[in-house]
Amino acid sequence: MSTITGNEIRKTIDLAAPIERVWRALTDHKEFGAWFRVALEGPFVVGEETRGRITYPGYEHVEWKAKIVAMERPHLFALTWHPYAVEPDVDYSAEARTRVEFRLDPIDTGTKLTLVESGFDGLPPGRMPEAMRMNEGGWDIQMKNIRAHVDS
Repeated sequence: MSTITGNEIRKTIDLAAPIERVWRALTDHKEFGAWFRVALEGPFVVGEETRGRITYPGYEHVEWKAKIVAMERPHLFALTWHPYAVEPDVDYSAEARTRVEFRLDPIDTGTKLTLVESGFDGLPPGRMPEAMRMNEGGWDIQMKNIRAHVDS
């Protein structure tokens, strides 16, 4: 299921994997990097920024940066970042960040994963529509990627 409002993207997927397996895929930086396609420099630590290089074809020039804001095992992993910050010559640091939350709930068949990215209304008006559109499509791909990762 997927919904978009004026300020957020919401995606939900049922995964045929136990909640601890999905938690590990989200919060272990090497596993996250494998399905998200980013080579991260180190583990996720609440309150700290994590960096790496995107490995997704066509985006290898992008440095991935996110601040980890919550790791509440095994139900909530959250970070903030600059959405669709892909232009190498643009300094996005003065822009507001969006918040990305991964919420996990056990279900009879495994785990329900709900992703919510919010805060798009804080972006510059000229950048907000493209960032939302690109991230909405990107999250469709990432939900398929995590499913393939935890099902393998």
